[in-house]
Amino acid sequence: MANIVAIVGRPNVGKSTLYNRLTESRKAIVDDFSGVTRDRHYGQAEWIGKKFTVIDTGGFVHGSDDVFEAAIRDQVLIAIEEASAILFVVDATTGITDLDDEIANFLRRSKKPVYVVANKVDSAKQQHDSAEFYSFGLGEVYNISSMTGSGTGELLDAVVSTFEIEEEEESELPKFTIVGRPNVGKSSLTNALLGKERNIVTPIAGTTRDSIRIHYNQFGHEFLLVDTAGLRRKSRVNEDIEFYSVMRTIKALEDSDVVILMIDAKDGIEAQDINIFHLAEKNKKGIVILVNKWDTVEKDHKTAKEFEQSIKNKIAPFTDVPIIFTSVTEKQRIFKAIETAMEVYSNKTKKIPTSKLNDVMLEIIENYPPPATKGKYIKIKYVTQLPGRSPMFAFFCNLPQYIKDPYKRFIENKLRENFDFSGVPIQVFFRQK
Repeated sequence: MANIVAIVGRPNVGKSTLYNRLTESRKAIVDDFSGVTRDRHYGQAEWIGKKFTVIDTGGFVHGSDDVFEAAIRDQVLIAIEEASAILFVVDATTGITDLDDEIANFLRRSKKPVYVVANKVDSAKQQHDSAEFYSFGLGEVYNISSMTGSGTGELLDAVVSTFEIEEEEESELPKFTIVGRPNVGKSSLTNALLGKERNIVTPIAGTTRDSIRIHYNQFGHEFLLVDTAGLRRKSRVNEDIEFYSVMRTIKALEDSDVVILMIDAKDGIEAQDINIFHLAEKNKKGIVILVNKWDTVEKDHKTAKEFEQSIKNKIAPFTDVPIIFTSVTEKQRIFKAIETAMEVYSNKTKKIPTSKLNDVMLEIIENYPPPATKGKYIKIKYVTQLPGRSPMFAFFCNLPQYIKDPYKRFIENKLRENFDFSGVPIQVFFRQK
């Protein structure tokens, strides 16, 4: 179950600065690879060992001031419905405004944990002024300065204490999630896979409020399909589609082993698809790309190859990803999609014997050693696969600090060539021996 913390509030109270503070601290430790476009609206954070996703709702409001207030109201409503906890940011230097009061009214009616965060508290006077925010009736007010970070520790202690305990996985089956933009064919794919044989389908009750897990067991494959398409539609919210679908996708994605990203053959891969792709990559999920509605595209002998290349150019540098052209309505290659997802799952969970790893990789390294730096030669002595939910490799050497990104990429490519990690992000670390 993914924990999502949404930061809400009116413009210019410091939501983005708080967001950066929460996500940056973790980035330095965890994001160990370069070249990933980091979407500034949502990112990963971690506090005392608990991981969560932070969403900066301010990043999703576009338009003039009058549009602003309506959009902010919509987003507060979506956040109340979708987030595990809400940080309501107000500005201690300006006090309570009408829009703050209105947001507080929505939040008071919600059943979610809400934390009032008084930002820009840099002096004793502001500490005193921030007491007026108790009048919202939302409980404790947390005084912070998101510029300096003071007070954020106490706030995070309180936030993570309310998270649902991650339950131990009740099922060893692989979990596949179909994601993609609206109307790309997610529901149709789910229905086509399940066919009319509804008796094989056992929805597993009580797993998560939001996504239905369907137990699929036919044609020699067994897995849980996390279906996000069949979720209840929104009623009261005049939907901010982008924000809403991002919330939903993050939840579903964190709950899965392999993400099946569906894109529309007519539109090609668009910015939102690429964001989903990088989010899956950053979370170390297996990925399969399905190009749906391929039957509607005018083709000649090289169209598929060109289309595939254009996708790879946009998702680089991680391009070792299976791309399958399907037509769900014509039932073309939908089982190929499932077989590929199973292969990706097996790549993600495979463990390579240390002896085999050393035999193959040390010979490659001997023939192509890392370039000498400052006259110092780097000697790599030993390789091992680290335990974890996705493939990670440690290379032990005398001077790990001198190994540059191009050589890391070379090593990653050689691991992919020799051991087949198609569809799976892998991490390579160099450690002191």
